[in-house]
Amino acid sequence: MLSDLSQSPLSKNLQRLFLLRSIAIIAQCLTLGLVYWMIEIVIPWTQMVSVVALLTLLNLLTWIRLHRKWPVSHIEFFLQLLIDVLALSTLLYFSGGSTNPFISLYLLPLTIAAATLPWRYTWVMAIITIACYTLLLFNYVPLPHEHSNHLIEFALHVSGMWLAFVLSTVIIAWFVVKMSSSIRERDQDLAKAREHALRNEQIIALGTLAAGAAHELGTPLSTMAVVTRELQQEYTHDSEFQNNIRILRDQITHCKQTLTQLLAKAGQTRAEHGSELPVDEFLRQILDKWKLIRPSVKFTYQSTDIQPVPKIMDNQLLSQSILNLLNNAADASSKCIEIKSNWDNLMLHLEIIDDGEGLSAEAMQRAGEAFFSSKTPGQGFGIGLFLANANIERFGGSVRLFNLEQGGACTQVVLPLIE
Repeated sequence: MLSDLSQSPLSKNLQRLFLLRSIAIIAQCLTLGLVYWMIEIVIPWTQMVSVVALLTLLNLLTWIRLHRKWPVSHIEFFLQLLIDVLALSTLLYFSGGSTNPFISLYLLPLTIAAATLPWRYTWVMAIITIACYTLLLFNYVPLPHEHSNHLIEFALHVSGMWLAFVLSTVIIAWFVVKMSSSIRERDQDLAKAREHALRNEQIIALGTLAAGAAHELGTPLSTMAVVTRELQQEYTHDSEFQNNIRILRDQITHCKQTLTQLLAKAGQTRAEHGSELPVDEFLRQILDKWKLIRPSVKFTYQSTDIQPVPKIMDNQLLSQSILNLLNNAADASSKCIEIKSNWDNLMLHLEIIDDGEGLSAEAMQRAGEAFFSSKTPGQGFGIGLFLANANIERFGGSVRLFNLEQGGACTQVVLPLIE
C-alpha cells in the first residue's frame, strides 16, 4: 500500500522546525536561569526575557497553524526561519554580539534553508545572516568584564563555543537525516505511483483490445452455436455424442454471455455495477460458474465461517479475477484442487491449493507481470494473473503466491468485506 501523501514535505519540515524551536526555547530558558542563579552576570534581563516570550508565542501560533489543513508555502517557511534569525540576532545583541560564543548558531537556519527551500531563498538567508553577523561586530551591548576574572571568563567563552558547536552539529545532523528520510519516502511513493499509472495504462490497453476482440468474436460464436444445434438434431441416436455436444453448446453459450456482459459493462465505474451479496453466496456462485467452465476439474471446498454471514461487493471484475486464479490452479494441477475459505467481520481469506510442480524461481519473481506466463507457448497469454492482481488490489485486497513444502503452490486471496 501507498504511504500518506496528504502531508507535503514542507508541512513535515515545519513540524520539525516547530520541534527545533521548542528545544531552542527550553535551552534559552535554561541558559538564562544558569546565568542568573550561578554566574551572576548583569545583562538586559527585560529585553532578553521579552524576546524568549515572543518566540514562545510564535511557536504556540505555529502549533495552532500546524493543526490546520492549509498548505505550507516556501515563503511561509522562509518567514518562519527569518523570525528565528531576528530573534537570535536580538538575543546576541543584548549579550555580547559577535563576542558571544553562540554566534555560530547562525549556521542552523542557513542549513535548514539550504536543505528545504529553493536556491533563491537560501541565498537571501545567507545574505541576511552575514549582514546580521557583520552588524553585531560593531553594534552590541557588551557583557560585563572583570579583569580579575579574566581566566574564568575565557574558560566560559571556550565552553560556550564548544556547546554551540555540539548543538549545531547535533541539530544539523538530525535535520539532514530527517530530510533524507523524507526524500527517500517521497521517491518510494512516486515510484509506486508511476508503477500504478503504468499498470492502469496496461489495463486500459487490454480493455480496448478486449472490447475489439469481443466484437469480432460474436460472429464465429454465433456460427458455432448454429452448427452445434444442427449436429445435435442430426445425431439424436448417439447419447455420448449428444452429451459432448451439450457440453460444447454450454461452453459456447457461456462465451457469448461473457462477451455480451463485457460489451455492455465497458466504461462503467465500480460503483455503478457493484452490489452487496453474502460472502458464502458470492463464493458459491463463482464455484458454480467455474464448474460450468471447467467441468473436468476435480476440487474440494472447505469453509470456516462465522454467523451472521457478512456481505461482500458482488462485482464482475472480482468474480472474474477469482475465476482466473482458479483456472491457473487447474492448469497447474494434476489431480485435484483444494479450496479453503474463512472470514470474519472485516476480511475474506481464500486459499487455492494445487498439487502441481510449484512455481519456478522466475515465476516467483515475475508473477503478476503483464504478458508473462510460465505455461508452454500457445497455452497462456500472461494476463490472467496480472488482471486478477490488479483488480483485487483496486478493491482493497491482495494476492500472494508461494510454494508449499509438500509440493504444489498456494494462492492466497484477501478481500475486504462490507461492515
